[in-house]
Amino acid sequence: MTNSVDEIADADCIFVIGSNTTSSHPLVATRIFRAKKKGAKLIVADPRRIQLAQEADVYVRQRLGTDVALLNGIMHVILKRGLHDSAFIEERTEGFDEFKKVIADYPPEKAAEITGVDADDMIRIAEYYAGAKAGSIVYCMGITQHITGVDNVKSLANLAMLTGNIGRESTGVNPLRGQNNVQGACDMGALPNVYPGYQPVTLLDNQKKFASAWNAELSDRVGLTVPEMLTGLAHGSVKALYVMGENPMQSDPDTQHVKKALESAELLVVQDIFLTPTAELAHVVLPGTSFAEKDGTFSNTERRVIRVRKAIDPVGDSRADWEIIQDVSNRFGYRMEYDSPEAIMREIAGVTPSYGGITYDRLEGEGLQWPCPDTKHPGTRFLHKDAFARGKGLFHAIEYKPPAETVDEEYPFWLTTGRVYAHYHTGTMTRNSPSLDAEVREGYLEVHPVDADRVGLFRGDKVKVASRRGEITAKVMVTDRVDKGLVFMPFHFVESNANVLTNPAMDPIAKIPEFKVCAVRLEKA
Repeated sequence: MTNSVDEIADADCIFVIGSNTTSSHPLVATRIFRAKKKGAKLIVADPRRIQLAQEADVYVRQRLGTDVALLNGIMHVILKRGLHDSAFIEERTEGFDEFKKVIADYPPEKAAEITGVDADDMIRIAEYYAGAKAGSIVYCMGITQHITGVDNVKSLANLAMLTGNIGRESTGVNPLRGQNNVQGACDMGALPNVYPGYQPVTLLDNQKKFASAWNAELSDRVGLTVPEMLTGLAHGSVKALYVMGENPMQSDPDTQHVKKALESAELLVVQDIFLTPTAELAHVVLPGTSFAEKDGTFSNTERRVIRVRKAIDPVGDSRADWEIIQDVSNRFGYRMEYDSPEAIMREIAGVTPSYGGITYDRLEGEGLQWPCPDTKHPGTRFLHKDAFARGKGLFHAIEYKPPAETVDEEYPFWLTTGRVYAHYHTGTMTRNSPSLDAEVREGYLEVHPVDADRVGLFRGDKVKVASRRGEITAKVMVTDRVDKGLVFMPFHFVESNANVLTNPAMDPIAKIPEFKVCAVRLEKA
């Protein structure tokens, strides 16, 4: 997040797009409700009528995969009506002229044809957001999990810069992370193209720096993303996979392909706290520990580094993840000699400028938000106050591109996937909690009443859902939360695994699969 969670409560306009916030990030949702109670305008754009839509001043239901067209239409209105922040654009941005040329081709009437959103609603959104003193954008994986995910995020950045809603309190472009330490994992270099602190592996100075710190020879080649690793396993170019705290047999698209890939591995190691469907395929399972059994830190969605303290000793043969990794490394011949998580944090501070001032002593209480470059620095509540990290903010001229897969006579329904309030990701933890599992025990398919009638489905019926990759069976929920022609499934349930159906087509830059859009057919089971 460019800003902080608490700041959302003081925004006077909040634009939520691609985020079912009440289900997936309820504590963030409370700040949205607080802002609304203070008089903030709430804009919600989502193909499903989510709970937040009931509170929205404007709710629009865009067609799947049309976010760029929607945002371009809104920005066209802002420019045409002179609602943009000319001073901010002049002083703090570049690339505006090329961006403006593209936006000129997206009047709201044209955008309405693409998105299905009424042109008048786009005009209202433009007026509310551009007219705000502090406008905040909140988004999640409904924006990123597309073949145009990077374009979608850049379009949101365009919108924030166009109106000057960045670099100030209660503004910004605020992605909500999918799990509790996704931010921390990325910060620590768990990406194929960077070292810790987002320092590119392709820069020689970075390579030398980390080679010296780690006393090792390091490659300057960008590594593989998860989908590329799986493809490599299937094709034989990747021989082994070490999976920690991840369950690709349920979380990755096209499950049949994933299963084939994992079964092709000469060695599959899984380190986790439960025997997941992925662990069931492993040659070796290493028992890690839960948050309650280990010391360390998490970095949350607002860049806040927080201490985690061990409440109980590890159960059974389980061990802290860092201890397991250190022992494996030592047996491979690369010596690691850390004696505690705090020693690891000292190294992190030494090689990661944004974490340079973060120490265990300073993490007493509510933690620190990076960037925190030295031990005198108080941490950073919001980013880009006086300048962007690259100097000037760059406008991107982005054209609309349709999804990778479209509906046809054989597969006439659009499918999108998401989460429910009681479960977390693949249910590895929440479905092992009796109280949470009792809330939502099984998967289901949301179908509009008109479509249910057409297929001959009633609430509670079993329906066979098939895509170009596979088929599953699930119970039917008849609801107008989805529009005609659109169906929705949560992906937490291995018995009705939505990712058997989803499309592995990827964003060409971020290599994120298009989980949110695919074509399916329905048949009463």
